Order: sequence, then structure tokens, then C-alpha cells
Amino acid sequence: MNQLTTHVLNTSLGRPAANVPVILETQTADGGWKELGRGSTDSDGRVKDFATGKPFEAGTYRLTFDTRGYFAAQKIDGFYPQVVIMFEVKNPREHYHVPLLLSPYGYSTYRGS
Repeated sequence: MNQLTTHVLNTSLGRPAANVPVILETQTADGGWKELGRGSTDSDGRVKDFATGKPFEAGTYRLTFDTRGYFAAQKIDGFYPQVVIMFEVKNPREHYHVPLLLSPYGYSTYRGS
């Protein structure tokens, strides 16, 4: 099931960021978080399927990217040890693509297609 994909681009190098660990979680009714899946970006900087085994429901989700590990593996000193992106799924039938544009001292994101 691929209702959610992500793509990490290292904008300081102009290349995809491979081997970035990513965790997908959903917010529970009591405000806590439940892990749904995890993966690492491939050679093209993508996680194409978190293999959650079930479709999305409407709700709040978050992706946590281990940027410390990614930059450390490249011997680059980064400022942000993690990037956490929270987003809402309002229509569970739609595809959600959440890219991360990353550099050692900044990042941005948007809803892609």
C-alpha cells in the first residue's frame, strides 16, 4: 500500500539523500503516538511504501527523519538531529507525498503529488 511516500533531497549537494531512516506514526485519541511503519530512503532518496498493511484513516500523522545519522555517516556537521513533519490526512482515499528538502543547517517541506 503506498498511500504515503516521501523523498529526501540534500539541497547542499543537489542529490537525493540515501539511507535516511524514517518513522511513520499516527496520533492516538489520547494525544500519544503509535508507530505504523519505518523505512530508509533508497538510492533515489525515496521511501515508496511504509508497508503499514492497512489504509490510512483521517487523522494526524508524523514522519520523523534521522538527519543526525545521515549527516554523521557523511562526516558532515549538521544542526538538526531530527526533522519531524506533522500533517493531517483529511481524505484517506488520496495519495500523500511529503518531500523533505534538506541541508546541514536548514530544511523545508511541502505536500507533493
